[in-house]
Amino acid sequence: MAHGDATNTVFTALVEPSSQPNKVGSVNRRIRRCVSAPIDFIPQEKDDSSVPRNLSIFSNLLHPSFRLGSLSLALYLGLGAICFYLVKDQIKGQKTNGVLDALYFCIVTMTTVGYGDLVPNSVPTKLLACAFVFTGMALVGFFLSKSADYLVEKQEALLVKCLHINKKVGGLELLKELETNRVKYKFFLNLGLLLLLIAVGMIFLTRVEKLSLVDAFYCVCSTITTLGYGDKSFSTKVGRIFAIFWILTSTICLGLFFLHLAELSTEHKQRSIVKWVLTRKMTHVDLEAADFDGDGVVSATEFILYKLKEMGKIQQEDIVPLLKEFEDLDVDQSGTISTSDITLAYMESN
Repeated sequence: MAHGDATNTVFTALVEPSSQPNKVGSVNRRIRRCVSAPIDFIPQEKDDSSVPRNLSIFSNLLHPSFRLGSLSLALYLGLGAICFYLVKDQIKGQKTNGVLDALYFCIVTMTTVGYGDLVPNSVPTKLLACAFVFTGMALVGFFLSKSADYLVEKQEALLVKCLHINKKVGGLELLKELETNRVKYKFFLNLGLLLLLIAVGMIFLTRVEKLSLVDAFYCVCSTITTLGYGDKSFSTKVGRIFAIFWILTSTICLGLFFLHLAELSTEHKQRSIVKWVLTRKMTHVDLEAADFDGDGVVSATEFILYKLKEMGKIQQEDIVPLLKEFEDLDVDQSGTISTSDITLAYMESN
């Protein structure tokens, strides 16, 4: 069977929806019956006004990404605190408590803030700090950011629910809204969290560390951007306890903010391309390029495939293997795949 025939057969349901007006129920039944169908996207017939249970933050604390990040962080901080505590006499600077200073130094090293209020003062401690800074950067990049990003994603549904609090929004509508504006919600959620962390840091520095408002803002900015000039830092015991949690959270949050900002910009550019493709008029050159089977005319299926290629959603390399797989499964060359075709294909492969 030719590629053109296979293409038309595969996409018949997409381009001819009116020819199957009574099959909505059967489609839903087939989705529910399919073992491989994702559970979150199975159509719900009852009580669709509630938020899906898996969108709660507390029900996802045991997710593998979160557990892996938490375990890695605990191991890193535990090992770091022990190592730097054992060499505390070889670290000079403003000291408060041995264990607290070791943990604080580990956090400052891990996030690359490096205030300079505590610094290695021997060859072994300098080499140890070098090892921990590279390990800490890798940990933040590969594990902690994933865990934080995962938790942010799980709160997108709650944000959408709040935005539509005066409307009856079902579970499927909620998922559709999230899918459409996922990057935008992630960006604004992260922006809100970042502003909150900046405000909390400034309040703490002015109240506990007794810095002026300008110095507090200066210290917050130099910390979350990991500049760490060192002239302003956390010098009290209470301040360093706060810094252990605040520095780690705020630096990761800032990194995710710029990541989501880049994603938002990319998505905006992609949507502009899609809009341009949909509004651009077809030319003779386009007609020739869209004629995949070379028969001189462009079918609805070929038109859709060509437009999807222009939008950057699929490539020619994506289409050809799928058509080849369809042809292999269509054993009787009827242009459709049935259970008998699947059985025959399985027997031939064995």
